[in-house]
Amino acid sequence: MEDWKNEVYPALESKRDEFHLLGYDRATVDEIWSCLLARLERNNDNEEIKLHQLVNDIMRLSPNEYMNWLTIHAYKGTGWVEEENLQN
Repeated sequence: MEDWKNEVYPALESKRDEFHLLGYDRATVDEIWSCLLARLERNNDNEEIKLHQLVNDIMRLSPNEYMNWLTIHAYKGTGWVEEENLQN
């Protein structure tokens, strides 16, 4: 999957821009990609994902699902929240 990140980068940027327009100014391409990978791991039944399916999943990612993913990772203490607070 990581190999495809460069292939789908324009779709990830488009999704980031969409989130920014909706007021989620801190959304990043890397976070959207991580959220998408987590969703694919959860929902994949060991089927090979095709490129067009991956792009479709990116375009279908809702702000609600993205924010839920961020919240879960904040509660788990994955480190990105602490790193960001140290930078501010």
